[in-house]
Amino acid sequence: MHQITAFIAFLVFCSTLPAQAIDKSKLDLLFSSLEKNNLAEGSVAISSYGRLVYQRSFGRDQNPQTEYRIGSTTKVFTAVLVYELIDEGRLSLDDKLSKFFPHIPNADRITIVELLGHRSGLPNYTDHTGFDDWKDKPKSHAELLAMIQDHQPDFDPGARAEYCNSNYLLLGYIVEQIEGEEYKTILGKKILRKAHLDHTYYGEKAGFQPGEAISSIYQNGEWKPDRAVFLDDFSGAGAIISTPQDMLTFIFCLFSGEFISKGSLAQMSKIRDGFGQGFFPYGNAKHLGYGHNGKTEGFAASLQYYPESQLAIAYCTNGEVYPKAQILDRVFDICFEIPCDIPTFVPQNVDPTSMTNLIGSFSSADNNIQATSNLNGKNLIVTVKGHPFPLVALSEREFWNVPFGFFFDFSETGDKLTVHDVDDIYELRRN
Repeated sequence: MHQITAFIAFLVFCSTLPAQAIDKSKLDLLFSSLEKNNLAEGSVAISSYGRLVYQRSFGRDQNPQTEYRIGSTTKVFTAVLVYELIDEGRLSLDDKLSKFFPHIPNADRITIVELLGHRSGLPNYTDHTGFDDWKDKPKSHAELLAMIQDHQPDFDPGARAEYCNSNYLLLGYIVEQIEGEEYKTILGKKILRKAHLDHTYYGEKAGFQPGEAISSIYQNGEWKPDRAVFLDDFSGAGAIISTPQDMLTFIFCLFSGEFISKGSLAQMSKIRDGFGQGFFPYGNAKHLGYGHNGKTEGFAASLQYYPESQLAIAYCTNGEVYPKAQILDRVFDICFEIPCDIPTFVPQNVDPTSMTNLIGSFSSADNNIQATSNLNGKNLIVTVKGHPFPLVALSEREFWNVPFGFFFDFSETGDKLTVHDVDDIYELRRN
């Protein structure tokens, strides 16, 4: 009762603090441009000192109450449940995985803190297991555990950090073992109802439910429905559905001390080899933030919190073409008054002679991608993996393939080519 009373007092105090000024018109320009060109659809929300200061839904059918699959952003919720058990003295960061799942390889050497920080070395159960064949079908705990147990570890526990869904699937199962209840019940009791997250829940049914966004992929110039994964197969690694506003409330409550102790939050925020213990780092040296990304078929999400300014950003999309990372980079810049350009995606008439130094072959040693660029009359065409992509010029160095939503940026000298798709950025150099 004392904790709840103190938190209410804290909220009252925060309501008297001046909210951070946000250039809403610039944010509107960004999302209007994306929406007009079918480059993204979803919702974004920003809060300052716990108060909503910006919200925008963009796309075909979105509204502020539209609920989205948030993928691996679920891992922050799972980490909170783990640290609640630690604060209660029912679990320790040094506890071994063998205490709960002795048959997992290296279980007697893997600790809870290594699971939290992606340092277990366990194989990712969504890799090399025919994931595309079973991702929309229900799997039992035993079947999913077997996918981890039957594969050799990728490296020794603690040797390095490597992102792995298996870590948080197991952490979710460990929470269930200790509490003696299902993850969804524990989540509802210890987080959702406590923070009044009325549009956040555990996804356990097949297909898309009423009120939930339907994911889409962009192909040949139009949005097409994507396949719905069976979320219960991801449990503590990625089964939560939410809204940007609820995500803002959750992260503000977390950093305000409603869920876990200051010591646990500090431990959760320790960054090593690019990972915290339930967080990713965000921002820059001046504005350091914490949060998590998420992705599942057709969906993507991001939740970021900047403690010094008490500013939070939540983004959910059920259809993306323009890379989410570039959208959020601009949102960050606008929030912190850092100069940035807002892309309009307006085609430009570029003199073909100015593009002659862009012709050639390019490759990347990191991922074996090769590309060639040629002029076809006034238009530039880039061929990747045997597939030609006719490009629309956005400037003398920036180009867009409209049907597939790929972006190609050449360096000023023409010796580097950066290819952006929805998921990745590829850096290629002239051969």
